[in-house]
Amino acid sequence: MRETEQPAGRVQGKVAVVVGAGCAGPGWGNGRAIAVRLAQEGATVVAVDKVAGGLPETLALAGAAAGRIETALADACNPDQMAAVFASVLQRHGRLDILVNNVGGPAAGGAGVLTHADWQAQLALNLTSVFTSCRLALPIMVQQGSGAIVNVSSTSAIRWTGAPQVAYAAAKAGVMQFGRVTAVEYARHGLRVNTVLPGQLHTPLVDAILARQQSDGDSEALLRRRRARIPLPLEGDGRDTANAVLFLVSDEARFITGTELIVDGGMSARCD
Repeated sequence: MRETEQPAGRVQGKVAVVVGAGCAGPGWGNGRAIAVRLAQEGATVVAVDKVAGGLPETLALAGAAAGRIETALADACNPDQMAAVFASVLQRHGRLDILVNNVGGPAAGGAGVLTHADWQAQLALNLTSVFTSCRLALPIMVQQGSGAIVNVSSTSAIRWTGAPQVAYAAAKAGVMQFGRVTAVEYARHGLRVNTVLPGQLHTPLVDAILARQQSDGDSEALLRRRRARIPLPLEGDGRDTANAVLFLVSDEARFITGTELIVDGGMSARCD
């Protein structure tokens, strides 16, 4: 390679849709970090969110890669709005190589107290949104004979993580099994489907949830309890999720499908 040449990015020339690419506040949320990381590695990224306010910071944090990020407003739970997004992507770019489904969020409540409406809302937000995007993306990828999908679940899908969020946990477990079944069904078409399970990363969504849930003002104490569950002596953020997603959608993971990658600093490996 000549000194003036730059190495190609790991997803150079790919077209990616990242659903849930805004953020609940300043900083590195999962979706924001995923959109930025893919753009930094050469992809054209369509960053989708239902709230316009979080997308400008996504572009600002992308720096020189911001020119490879397009924004789109749509509610991941609205099939018509999402259909319009994918139609636009196909019209503008003629293909879709990568889909990342990152929409989600917990609601407090165990099986004995959660309302039926809250249960249904949690399933819609955390699981049905994944189905909606995949249902739209899969025919495009099948026609191409290639494509990589990563759905963002949670370690709440595989263990108790400190709060009775039963609908969130059940929905995120559903995301894992949805990925496995879909991966096997579509493998013959050259498509790959995998799932990332972030643990208790410190993202802007965490700060927003803590601000709503704690009443005594001692959010730092709650954060310390979260950190104490993590064996590694550091606290991850959305960039750690983004790096896992980047690997799974890149050609480095060409023989990986139907599986899960846990990003939690070892928390889910603990037995205490």
